[in-house]
Amino acid sequence: MEAETQDDPKPVDIRRVIDVSVDKIRTSPLQPRKTFDDEGIGELAQSIRDNGVLQPILVRPVEDGEFELVAGERRFRAAVEAGLRTIPAVVRRVTDKESLEIALIENLQREDINPVECAQAYRRLMDEFGMSQEQVAEKVGKSRSAVANTVRLLNLPLPILQSLERGEITEGHARAILALDGQEEQIKAWKEVLCRGLSVRETENLSRTSLTRSGVKVSRETRRHRRTDPHLLDIEDRLRRYLGTKVSITRDGSEKGRIEIFFYDDEDLMRILELMAQV
Repeated sequence: MEAETQDDPKPVDIRRVIDVSVDKIRTSPLQPRKTFDDEGIGELAQSIRDNGVLQPILVRPVEDGEFELVAGERRFRAAVEAGLRTIPAVVRRVTDKESLEIALIENLQREDINPVECAQAYRRLMDEFGMSQEQVAEKVGKSRSAVANTVRLLNLPLPILQSLERGEITEGHARAILALDGQEEQIKAWKEVLCRGLSVRETENLSRTSLTRSGVKVSRETRRHRRTDPHLLDIEDRLRRYLGTKVSITRDGSEKGRIEIFFYDDEDLMRILELMAQV
């Protein structure tokens, strides 16, 4: 059965596939994705030449009989490159808020989404739609702790985030660097990772060593005695890995001591409590 065209005289809010002229479609200023892989678009364009558009795009009607993309910009760009004059589309009347939410969810389902884009999308869903981390997790099929850990990447200095976006470091590197105190220490570790080509495990060891040195300095300033035996440091490191945040274990010279677990906001605190409840 052939798709209808946009010239259908019925009101434009069609929940089935129609053919829409590519000249009548404009991209959305709400699109959260800012970069597109030209090579990937070219490959998809060739596939469209060979097989057509297999999945319709989603658009919404705007003024002057035109349409605005809601989802499927990559397919739309490839269809234009392939020379198509029309493209299969589902037309829906959605608000700006609904359009942004749909676009964010679609982007989060991409296989090639980078961790920074992912974190920014999670943050927008929380900030602009009032979603909790748990609600975002349900939307995207992730655990709450996974969402929280990804969002925390946004606490890194901008140069490190840009490096992560470019693929110079991995998310594992970024998490290890994030455990360090202060942007100065984080930038220093990041530069060392790039200069020496450190693996994720080596970066974790670098962060642990830096935290140990920092702990010794603090203990001297506060005249406390911190035991640095391998067993104690191993426990500290295991807690840091499990909880995904900085953990500090100190002793006052006797058998007594304390464990400090750092959190960044209320959501992060709830994430940590949730992890502790699972133990």
